[in-house]
Amino acid sequence: MKRFITLIILALLLLALYTWATLTWSYSMGERAGYVQKLSKKGWICKTWEGELAMINIPGTLTEKFNFTVRDEKILPKINQSLGKRVSLVYEEHVGVPFTCFGDTGHYITDVIVVE
Repeated sequence: MKRFITLIILALLLLALYTWATLTWSYSMGERAGYVQKLSKKGWICKTWEGELAMINIPGTLTEKFNFTVRDEKILPKINQSLGKRVSLVYEEHVGVPFTCFGDTGHYITDVIVVE
């Protein structure tokens, strides 16, 4: 019984370490430009801010959508103030995040720049 409890504790510690690592180091960083189309708080238990950016590349082509997650509450006013304006969203991509409590997507917004 003691070994079983030790194994459970070890497994939980490894899961916590893995989760911390996936949220700390980013796989890629970049920017996407377009118009924020949707921003809402979603989730059954863990509520996260999820959004959608409509990227218009060339007139006459189909709009590409970029789904993103906002973890930092300080970013939300910037996004809300930029609604209806062309923006550039600065993001970090985190791959392998084990739970959706940290967001539905792996693209976490770190800054919002209004493009004139």
